[in-house]
Amino acid sequence: MTEEVVAAVAQAHRREWSRVLAATAHLTRDLDLAEECAQEAYAQALRSWVSSGIPDRPGAWLTTTARNRARDVLRREAVARRALPLLVADESVPGPEDALDDDRLRLVFTCCHPALSRDAQIALTLRLVCGLSTAEVARAFLVPEATMAARVTRAKKKIAVARIPYRVPSPDQLAERVSAVLEVVHLIFTTGHTAPVGSHLVRRDLVDGALSLARLLHLLMPNDAEISALLALMLLIDARADTRLSPTGRLLLLSEQDRTRWDHRLIDEGTGLLTDALRRRQPTRYAVEAAIAAVHAEAPTWQDTDWREIVGLYDVLLRLWPSPVVELNRAVAVGLRDGPRAGLDALTPLFADPALATYGYLSAARADFLRQLRRWSQAAEAYEEALTLSDNDVERAFLAERLDEIRLHLEQ
Repeated sequence: MTEEVVAAVAQAHRREWSRVLAATAHLTRDLDLAEECAQEAYAQALRSWVSSGIPDRPGAWLTTTARNRARDVLRREAVARRALPLLVADESVPGPEDALDDDRLRLVFTCCHPALSRDAQIALTLRLVCGLSTAEVARAFLVPEATMAARVTRAKKKIAVARIPYRVPSPDQLAERVSAVLEVVHLIFTTGHTAPVGSHLVRRDLVDGALSLARLLHLLMPNDAEISALLALMLLIDARADTRLSPTGRLLLLSEQDRTRWDHRLIDEGTGLLTDALRRRQPTRYAVEAAIAAVHAEAPTWQDTDWREIVGLYDVLLRLWPSPVVELNRAVAVGLRDGPRAGLDALTPLFADPALATYGYLSAARADFLRQLRRWSQAAEAYEEALTLSDNDVERAFLAERLDEIRLHLEQ
């Protein structure tokens, strides 16, 4: 087994897994069997490509191999399988090559069906569409692997037993269903962008999985403005990925990052997608969030940031998508536009909101404004509170460093 073959199979897994699995599931109408056959196709590739060479179209080779394996199993088990619950197939029966892209859409919409809980939707999407292992999905949810395996199994069984259709929703349902899918993709991305717990700031596997899903949706539905807007938002945020930590692993705030190291290829792609989305329809939640990210991307320095425009965009976002977290972000932007005292005033009402009671970023924002006002005692209390509410080691180290600085002032 050569390194070249291993690398080619790994690349094919990243790029082609959802296509191979979806095309096989269309044939088997059984997610478990489809997954088993897809995995066997990749294992066969590791063995065969060493002698036969890496094919010109690895995805097509893997799809054909997985589907042939599935046909063999179906022939052998035809009688026994008639008694098993299967996916409800789409009424149309297109040819296998023409169906591949439609099959991937079917797979995404099936994993994110509203009959499933949100946790099940995310778990199935990560497992079946993104191709993460059960162990990797379990780590994302902070549960034992056995627990996650049982959760995925129950979700698959519900899809079959409840006769959830394996198809793209009808046009009158599509807008609502796409919205649910995009919420899952966005949640996967935000969870990966700043991991809620653990020793790493970023869960790169989740970020890459979400980006892959968004690109897939955009490829299959290029005229959907909301998909374009979400992909734009994620690209504009991810463009800053390499500058979020110092060489020593310290968290760097946006004001401290080296903007010359931002990925301008991703920025250009994101702004292009955003422009296209705004041309197609009125601003939506993801478009406005992407516009905020674009304002940051376009500012050559922190001092050049147009906080007036950002506050205005948050005002629009609050009308489109009222949320305590959006109110918090707007309050921070007000403080950066009008000064720390104005920021504190904008934050004060938010402490009465139960939804933010355990949200550490609220205390951290208050602590920073108090620090700027040199109200050391209150700032120390706020940093201590933020520390108790944070479970990410990188963020905790940053907050602890700030708290130590504040305590030095209190000792003087």
